[in-house]
Amino acid sequence: MQIPFLQRLQALAGPALGKVVPADAGPPATAAAAQLQQVLAGLPEVLAAAVVTIESGQALATYATSREFQLPKVLAFNSEVVRQQLRALQALGLPADEQLEEILITLRQQLHLMRLLPNGRFLYVAVDCRDTNLGIARAVIRSCEG
Repeated sequence: MQIPFLQRLQALAGPALGKVVPADAGPPATAAAAQLQQVLAGLPEVLAAAVVTIESGQALATYATSREFQLPKVLAFNSEVVRQQLRALQALGLPADEQLEEILITLRQQLHLMRLLPNGRFLYVAVDCRDTNLGIARAVIRSCEG
């Protein structure tokens, strides 16, 4: 049963957990939400995931399993990591065919992958090392690029 008051009350508690949440109803956010659904189909044990614009650090769609994850803050910092890495590679003067594809942050119990997508975006995925193999996570993420 749908009770509007309870729905508004849940929204005040923070973002929805265990559910893909598009930023708005526009086509980019809808496409981003579909990408996250693909990630979840291949990696159901994902801790958090998002499609983020690199320049602004704003999420087009998000997914989290815990409120402790604080996705907006994490995504803002990770978009800065991506921007800085792109600048560093540009400073190296590498050939044009060398491009940044992925950034991996390895923690004791978690893996955080940022896969660059077309149109100035990246796909962010966090998984528990005990639940997911890095090779499988990379394969799933690559399959969700397009």
